[in-house]
This record gives sequence, C-alpha cells and structure tokens, in this order.
Amino acid sequence: MATKPETEEGSGLADGLFLFVVVLLFWMLLTGSLDPSEIITGAVVALVVTLTSRPHLSIYSGVRITPMAILPIINYLGVFFWELILANIDMARRVLSPSLPLRPAVVEVRTDLRSPLGRLALANSITLTPGTLTVDVQDQTLLVHWVDAPPDIDIENATRKITTKFERHLKGFLK
Repeated sequence: MATKPETEEGSGLADGLFLFVVVLLFWMLLTGSLDPSEIITGAVVALVVTLTSRPHLSIYSGVRITPMAILPIINYLGVFFWELILANIDMARRVLSPSLPLRPAVVEVRTDLRSPLGRLALANSITLTPGTLTVDVQDQTLLVHWVDAPPDIDIENATRKITTKFERHLKGFLK
C-alpha cells in the first residue's frame, strides 16, 4: 500500500490550519465582536469551510507565511489600489471622450510566479483593473485582452507594462 510522503501530509495539515485561521479571522472582522458565542460560531463556520475545501487546499502551498511577508502584502495592496484608481480614470476618460483611440488586442504576457495561487492572484489583479482582462492562463503565460494596446507590442513590453507592477510585490508573499 502506497502512502503519501510525510512532507505532503504535513503541508496538507498546514494548509488546512492556514485556511481555518484565515476564515476565522475574516469572520471576526465581519462580526466585529469578540463575544465567545461569535467566536465559537466563527470556528464552526471556519471548520466547515476548511473540511469542505479539503480537496483544494494544495493551492495554499504557494503562500509564504513569514513575518517578512507583511510588508510585500501591504505594498501589493497599495500598488493594486493605486493602479485600480488610475485604470478607472483612464477608462472614464475614454468613455467620456470617444475620440480617444482604442486599439483592443489580445496580448501574451509571461510571469515568473510558479504557484497556481500566485498566477491566480496576478490574473485577478490584471482583470480587476479596468482596461485589461485575463482571458487564459497556461503555465507561465497569460493571455490578456487589452483595451488600448500599443501598436506592434511584443511579449516583453506587454509583460513589463501589464504584470511587472503587480508581480514584483506578489513575489514577496507568493511563490
């Protein structure tokens, strides 16, 4: 009978514990209460979510849980919100001034992020900023629909313009 290596079982337990703690903390933030009944209810909800999600917990293996990861997370959130504001302003200008050029294109960009969670976070960051939409993720390549792509853009320039601002910070806490 084949058994899983000890490291995989340990990481599954660590992934489950990580998810449980995150869900419980999120519950506590939503309720805004340290009442014991709220904490117990949150623990039950976190346990149900963790057990239900068990087949998919390996995605969390891409998270770097260290005290040094806090600063990249904060930096990423700051960069993300700043880019979100800039992209919204740009799209509002394009809607209000139809004479501004639109050159829609689907471009390939590459990522150095190796974990599925890292690529997922990058793809969602791109999609959530107006003007870009991640269409597909295949290994280290993302297909992105870009509302205003510069003419004759190559993969290196597209990668630099679309992913670098997010990826630099995501690498601090995701593999």
